[in-house]
Amino acid sequence: MQCPYCHKTIDNLRNPLPTVDVIIEIGDKIVLIKRKNPPHGWALPGGFVDYGESYEKAALREAEEETGLQVLNLKQFHTYSEPGRDSRFHTASTVYIAQATGTPKAGDDAGEAELFERTNLPELAFDHAKILQDYYTYRDSQPS
Repeated sequence: MQCPYCHKTIDNLRNPLPTVDVIIEIGDKIVLIKRKNPPHGWALPGGFVDYGESYEKAALREAEEETGLQVLNLKQFHTYSEPGRDSRFHTASTVYIAQATGTPKAGDDAGEAELFERTNLPELAFDHAKILQDYYTYRDSQPS
């Protein structure tokens, strides 16, 4: 089958899988989840965007499914698309920043959900250490 716009064979069109991640701020701390499924480790709450779902709705859904928190003030931060960022396949993640109150409770494919300060971050899965480095650089540049 041929694409009506670019005339390439559709069977040969391969695209990164769209994902979202959410940096959830609770005071001066952020929420991280410990993944139940490979690749294991600590990560930002997030996951795949479902067909027919906006990235914003996916971010809200994933945040609630994995942490039990309803986030507010969802703002797009940056998109990360380096082909090797996920060892399973090529993903492109749009990262959001949001705030919440309460205590995170692990759900869905999160085995644990905890609050972390900037100074005690665990080793992180995927490229989430880079994402948080960029986030803290951004946050430090904002007027108080």
